[in-house]
Amino acid sequence: MALMAFAVFFLGYRYYSRFLAERLFQLSPDYRTPARRYEDSVDFVPTNKFILWGHHFTSVAGAAPIIGPAIAMIWGWGPALAWVLIGTVFMAGIHDFGTLWASVRNRGQSVGVIARNVISPRALMLFLLIIFFLLLMVNAVFAVAIGTLFSTFPESVLPYWLQIPIAITIGVLVYRHNWHILLPSLAGLILLLFLVYAGTLAPLGLPEQMGGYSSTAWWVLIMLGYGAIASRLPVWLLLQPRDFINSHLLFICLALVYLGVFIGQPEIVAPMYNTAVPDDAPPLLPLLFVTIACGAISGFHGLVSSGTSSKQLAHETDARFVGYLGSTGEGLLAVAAILATAAGFATVGDWNEHYGSWAEASSQGIAAFVEGAGNHVNQLGIPVEVATTFMSMMVVAFAATTLDTSMRLQRFILGEIGRQYRMPALGNINFATVLVFLSCAALAFFADPSNPGAGGMVLWPLFGTTNQLTAGLSLLVLTLILWHLKRPIIYSLVPFLFVGVMTIWSMIINIGTYLREGNMLLVVIGGLIFVLNIWLILEGINAVRQKRDPSELLDTDND
Repeated sequence: MALMAFAVFFLGYRYYSRFLAERLFQLSPDYRTPARRYEDSVDFVPTNKFILWGHHFTSVAGAAPIIGPAIAMIWGWGPALAWVLIGTVFMAGIHDFGTLWASVRNRGQSVGVIARNVISPRALMLFLLIIFFLLLMVNAVFAVAIGTLFSTFPESVLPYWLQIPIAITIGVLVYRHNWHILLPSLAGLILLLFLVYAGTLAPLGLPEQMGGYSSTAWWVLIMLGYGAIASRLPVWLLLQPRDFINSHLLFICLALVYLGVFIGQPEIVAPMYNTAVPDDAPPLLPLLFVTIACGAISGFHGLVSSGTSSKQLAHETDARFVGYLGSTGEGLLAVAAILATAAGFATVGDWNEHYGSWAEASSQGIAAFVEGAGNHVNQLGIPVEVATTFMSMMVVAFAATTLDTSMRLQRFILGEIGRQYRMPALGNINFATVLVFLSCAALAFFADPSNPGAGGMVLWPLFGTTNQLTAGLSLLVLTLILWHLKRPIIYSLVPFLFVGVMTIWSMIINIGTYLREGNMLLVVIGGLIFVLNIWLILEGINAVRQKRDPSELLDTDND
């Protein structure tokens, strides 16, 4: 399984991404990117492609490519692995790469604003609303995921919070004192690894109950507060240096997991195709394709590509390395999650117990990965307590990176809405940040009335569906750009049609489930997103008949 994944991803990057770069997107080394044209040392910052790849990779990775495959294992490892490989190479690659390229050629604008130029003025508001709801769910889901990890693995608390001052120190040394980033980041990584061991000796946690709320609920509030503050800081101060450390951390994590697999040769106890799926589990078709979103194709990636990465791309030709290889790296993480949950259990009985119900698989997806990956790493002679702390720290670090990136993007979206519709308050950075915090906290606490703040994983199916709908809409915008430029559209059209059909089908199933459960909040949110999505697709179909000057779609001015 591991060797096949390596081979498929290598061939995809080596050949398919080169074809996209040279023939479809026609990248130019002479084009002056928005990062250079509008450099402001806050959002527009020309960045070395390796550093930017670290930021992009860690921003899109998060916990989603771990949670999704871990849950989807309930149908067996065969469907999960097939979707990750095919989705990464032929769908995520062109989606992530394409939205980065389109944003760079549109002055670093988000894919929502690009939709206005390509489709219609109405498309802007429709897309912005869908993106806002997606980011709202990303923040709520990831905050709950981190809170659950802190409560389950208190050993990860110390290394995570001490990572922040380490990253800030690196940012100051590199961007204010002109140090080369390699040595400070390696020193920070070594210090972080020491802190992982220290965390096993000094686990930290909150009381199980405070003020009527669980420790997980309090961690959710703390993480949302942290994300709001971090999203206000310049990208060079915390986001970039921490992401660079985290990219090293992920490399080590993946290397240890895969080495553990090759050396320990654990037995795969999960079925290739599960013929005894629990009664409460939804159907594999179409839910597999939204349960595994990140790790195959994810609309959130397009928001990162067009929201932050496009503003830091120093050379247009770097887009292939940052965009396509970033999605490939996430595919490797998703495969690692499949390996951890397919062969990380001691016996078939242990696996069956964990996947005995959909509710159990959903709520314990991260824990299954952490424990399974820890068991693989233990094959290398590393104590299992240290291994599981290392894995939990890695998941928390990436989830937190996605959290503050997403809250930054959500603030950008509010600012764009304010500029377009003359609501200047939304463009105020402080007001927008507070509004983002309050809306995310409200969703995290009210999505599951039976378990306020701690039961947010009920959002996962809706998050996955909305995520994929956003990916489909981004592919629609990319297809229309290529159509008007008279370039081949088959490479983006087929992924758009497949993702569109599967996610609309899934949304209908989700809304029906929420209706039966009486969860009217999610019925309303899901129904609104569904209507906005169909409306935007109809606008896109109408845009096919319109003739557009290529200069309206791509910026060719290098002055």
